[in-house]
Amino acid sequence: MRVRLFFATDVHGSEVCWRKFINSAKHYEADVLILGGDMTGKAIVPIVQTGPEQWRYHMLDITHDLNGADELAKAERLVKDHGYYPVALTPEERDEYTSNEDALEELFHAQMRKTVEEWVEWADAKLEGSGIQCIVCPGNDDRWDIDDILATSKHMQVGEGNVLDLPEGYQLASSGWTNLTPWDTPREEDEPKLKERIMGIVKQATVPPERLVLGLHAPPYDTQLDVAPKIDWETLTVQGQDSAHVGSTAVKEVIEEVQPILSLHGHIHESRAAVRIGRTLAINPGSSYVEGMVAGCVVDLDGKNKLKRYRLTSG
Repeated sequence: MRVRLFFATDVHGSEVCWRKFINSAKHYEADVLILGGDMTGKAIVPIVQTGPEQWRYHMLDITHDLNGADELAKAERLVKDHGYYPVALTPEERDEYTSNEDALEELFHAQMRKTVEEWVEWADAKLEGSGIQCIVCPGNDDRWDIDDILATSKHMQVGEGNVLDLPEGYQLASSGWTNLTPWDTPREEDEPKLKERIMGIVKQATVPPERLVLGLHAPPYDTQLDVAPKIDWETLTVQGQDSAHVGSTAVKEVIEEVQPILSLHGHIHESRAAVRIGRTLAINPGSSYVEGMVAGCVVDLDGKNKLKRYRLTSG
């Protein structure tokens, strides 16, 4: 029996991408949905009141002036779809948050938690009675407390650190941790610790490699899956047109040693590709969340020892 997976990753707070991801099960006739990490957004967008029923906000270097509740609601939806958290504020509230970094950070954190709670509620309603298995694994950019929020879901499973049973005797071993980055994200560590972490999860699997799927947010080092613009770690600036391999040596070693049937990755948005590492098919579908597009992949597990049926998707 065939098992069809739909995998996407790095939606980074984009509400339209989240909804598209959940709806992808029906569109692609998938049995299992897997989100591979970095589901939360990166910033707040203040929408500041400038008069009765009037507001102004700045996003992507463009200033927007709003008149009336309908325009405000449309703006909030646009901001959410771009992966940010809209917050309507008075000028006094804006000034207070601007002068209090801790309060601003807590406001961002509260909006992030609220959004994840809303996403869980919406997904549960859509998945109700569908029979679709949905697995979500936080990524290196995601804070710890979203795991507990995701765990409240009736119809989604949390992938982080777990080995979960899939249909037809397959299993998925997941981790959103990555190798070190210049941005000091919540879930990153050096390569020896990362390998130890991943192997500790993989050892929980009870199926042979030809029935094992890895969901590892970091892509394997020195492949087509991990090429990104070269960053100066001190200034956090892009170094001209240079590129670099920024994936994980630990992840590559695990794949080489374990040889699962399939390995699913994300993290590096620019490196949309599929490669073979020994018998393993490794895929990074990339991310186009800024454009509101879900970059994903459909994979058919057909019980054979070498996986051949897959396609990269966008929509």
